[in-house]
Amino acid sequence: MNPRDIPHEAYADAVIHELEARAPSLSPSSLDTIFFGGGTPSLWSTPALARALRAIERAFGGAPAREVTVECNPTSLDEHKARALRDAGVTRVSIGVQSLRPKHLRYLGRLHDDEQARVAVRSAAQIAGLRVTADLMFGMPEQTADELVEDARALFDLGARHFSAYALTIEPATRFGELAKKGRLPRLVDDEVALLFEAVDRCADSLGMEHYEVSNYASPGERGQHNEAYWRGEHYLGLGAGAVGCTPRGAQVVRYKNHYTTRDGVARYLDAAARGALPDEETEALSLEDRVREGLMLGLRTSDGVDLRALGERLGVDPRLGRERAIDKAVSRGWLTDDGERLRVARDKWLVADDIVSSLF
Repeated sequence: MNPRDIPHEAYADAVIHELEARAPSLSPSSLDTIFFGGGTPSLWSTPALARALRAIERAFGGAPAREVTVECNPTSLDEHKARALRDAGVTRVSIGVQSLRPKHLRYLGRLHDDEQARVAVRSAAQIAGLRVTADLMFGMPEQTADELVEDARALFDLGARHFSAYALTIEPATRFGELAKKGRLPRLVDDEVALLFEAVDRCADSLGMEHYEVSNYASPGERGQHNEAYWRGEHYLGLGAGAVGCTPRGAQVVRYKNHYTTRDGVARYLDAAARGALPDEETEALSLEDRVREGLMLGLRTSDGVDLRALGERLGVDPRLGRERAIDKAVSRGWLTDDGERLRVARDKWLVADDIVSSLF
C-alpha cells in the first residue's frame, strides 16, 4: 500500500472516537501496555499514531504505558522512522523479519530483502535505542538448522533481544493453502521441523536468552509485557478496523471483534466514526468454563505455567474442578509437572504443548 493512499488523520480520528465511545465501560481500568498491530502500523504517519497514543493515555488518567509496541515491516522502518516512533513515545518495535535468506523470503512472498531487514533492526535498536523483537519463521523447504541459527545470531548482533520463532503453518483460505491442496507446496516433514525448533532453543540459550513461551525467547528484562498480560488472561481493549477486545460488560466478560478488515471495510469503519457510531462487531459472552479453559490453554504455553491459585481467585472457581483425572494422567505420563500451586508443560514436551492442553478438556 502506498502511504499516500492511507487516510492517516481520519483513521486517528476514528480510533479516538471509538476509544471515547468505549471509555465509559472501562472505568476503573488502568493502562499497562499498548500494542499497535495488525497490518502494518509503521505505514501509519507517526504524528497520527502519536495523536492516538496520547488520547489513549488521557483516557486512562494521563500516565504513559510501561510498554508501547508497534509492529513494523522492514520495508517501512528506517532510521528516520525509528527515531520518530521513539520520540512519539513508542518503546518497542516488533519487526517481521521472518528470514535473512533471499530464497526463504521469496518462498514466503515477502516484499523486503535481507538487507532491508538488517537496516530495520539496526535502525531501531542501535540508532533509536528501541527495544526490538524480531519474528523468525522456520519449517520452509530446504531450510537448515545452521541457516536458522546464523539468522538468529545475526539479529542478536544487530540488537534484537527478543525473538518470536514460529513454525510455518498452512491456512486453508490462503495462497499457500490452495497450493498445498493441489500438492504444489514443498514443505519440511514434522521431524525436520522439530530439529529446527530445537536448534532455535539451543541458540537462544547460548545467547543467554530465556525460552519463556513456546514461540518466544527473551534476554533478561526483555520479555514482551503486552503478550504476557494476554497469556495471563487479563482484559484488553481493542480499537480500530478488525480489532479484537475482551472486556467486562456488566456481570459478563465479552470478547468482541470489529468488522471491516478489508480496504473497503476500513472506509466503512471511518464512515461509522463520522456518523458517531461504534463499528459493527461480533460479540461472544465468555462463560466461566470458557475463561478457565483459556487461562489453562494460554498459561500452559509459558515457562511460568498456570498459577492455579491466582486463576482460581480471579475466576472464583477451582481450575482443577472436573479435570482432576486428566491432569493426573498427564502428570503420570510426564507431560505436565504439578507442584500444587503451578501447572506446567514439561520442557521436553513443548513441541506438543497444544496437544497436551487439549487432552485436559
